[in-house]
Amino acid sequence: MKRLILTRHAKSSWDDPATPDHDRPLNDRGKAASAELGIWLASRGYVPGEVLCSDALRTRGTWSGLAPALPGTPILHLKPALYHAGPDVMLAVLRHATQDCVMMIGHNPGIAEFAARLVAHAPLHDDFSRYPTGATLVCDFVADRWEDAAFGESTAVDFVVPAEIIA
Repeated sequence: MKRLILTRHAKSSWDDPATPDHDRPLNDRGKAASAELGIWLASRGYVPGEVLCSDALRTRGTWSGLAPALPGTPILHLKPALYHAGPDVMLAVLRHATQDCVMMIGHNPGIAEFAARLVAHAPLHDDFSRYPTGATLVCDFVADRWEDAAFGESTAVDFVVPAEIIA
């Protein structure tokens, strides 16, 4: 079995309109949501061995915010190809993963479509199709190798948005 933790970056800052999109940092709400998401993941035993992360500042910030709550030290791969990637690119990147539990951190609109195409049956959650900032899907694949991962062949295990977990 293989497990994917699919996370959209947390809320980013629009304070400086001159900042290029790739370089936008998290805002305070995004930083808090990232930390809470890490706690939520750890409390449920959703701990990646490998992280495939877009190289944008807000995705890296999301990882940096949630990582301290997780046990161990996952292998982090910054993947420029994940910056605003569509589902086909995201699947291609995932197929090169090496660990049984992988976290992927990316962007909308691609991540919402990727999530929808991965699962055989979408979670019954009002925000799943929208995939707001910080949204996280945990899904399992019955596969021996990531190379065999395919659309429509995973089972949704859990789905959460930050509003549900922030104290």
